[in-house]
Amino acid sequence: MADSEIITGTIEAPARLDKALAEATGLSRARVQNLIDEGRVDVAGKTATSASMKVAGGTAFRIILAAAMPAAAQPEDIALTIAYEDAHLIVVDKPAGMVVHPAVGNITGTLVNALLHHCRGNLSGINGVARPGIVHRIDKDTSGLLVVAKSDAAHEGLAVQFAAHTVHRRYIAVTAGHPSPPEGTIDARVGRSDADRKKMTVLPNNSSRGKTAITHYKTLERLDDAAVIECRLETGRTHQVRVHCASIGHPLLGDPAYGRTPKSLRPLLERLGFSRQALHAAELGFQHPITGETVQFRSDLPSDMMELIDQLRCSDR
Repeated sequence: MADSEIITGTIEAPARLDKALAEATGLSRARVQNLIDEGRVDVAGKTATSASMKVAGGTAFRIILAAAMPAAAQPEDIALTIAYEDAHLIVVDKPAGMVVHPAVGNITGTLVNALLHHCRGNLSGINGVARPGIVHRIDKDTSGLLVVAKSDAAHEGLAVQFAAHTVHRRYIAVTAGHPSPPEGTIDARVGRSDADRKKMTVLPNNSSRGKTAITHYKTLERLDDAAVIECRLETGRTHQVRVHCASIGHPLLGDPAYGRTPKSLRPLLERLGFSRQALHAAELGFQHPITGETVQFRSDLPSDMMELIDQLRCSDR
């Protein structure tokens, strides 16, 4: 594979080599470490062999970047709704039914396949691979916003914010019944279920298993045997909103895994053909990892959830 770029410069201040080069180049520390392991980093005219070596300020360096390797997933011409895009990242309004990342059983038709086509030629690569950087996911049958990195620096900056729980995420959901109290916080660990490894479950907060999960919810509208609620996430665990709502006795309507639809509402959901969890990622906000600007995006409810809510407002449905 041909080398695509050579980066040269000098270390500004004494530091570990990987940290100093990451600050000097905008590459992630993980990427720098990989490049050192591959023998692609020269320091003071010699090939660097250790990412942890100390380097003095003013030391010259050279990094040889290889052309990004093709991603394993294949590009597919799939229409996307783009809420925002620049050279560093892209915010997508994902439809229900689309898987985010290829996996066994879902090799094609995923968001990654679509992004590889949409961003062809405009991905600087994540850890040297020409692929979009997935820093968070939403379930296949959940609709709404998610952000994807197009470069190492953006990927690392976004990952730090998600890990620190500083990303603003607001979901709209339709629950069975009326949560009581109508507003509150669910603070319950979420981990893999022993009974079904494909599902998550609520665990005791003193458990050594699972991870801390916190959801703030608020009832926006009482409907007939149902409610529209907003959920603001402090954490972003797998199936968090679905598991938390089910844990307080108000599962999401249409959710095939975490709760039964009330008998009184089954005919309506069947007539509408509504067979997914009624959950939409409506707002997403974060600090742009390159510019530092605070950005926020909103997505309107999709038509299937709007129709469901409208029907639930009608007592004579």
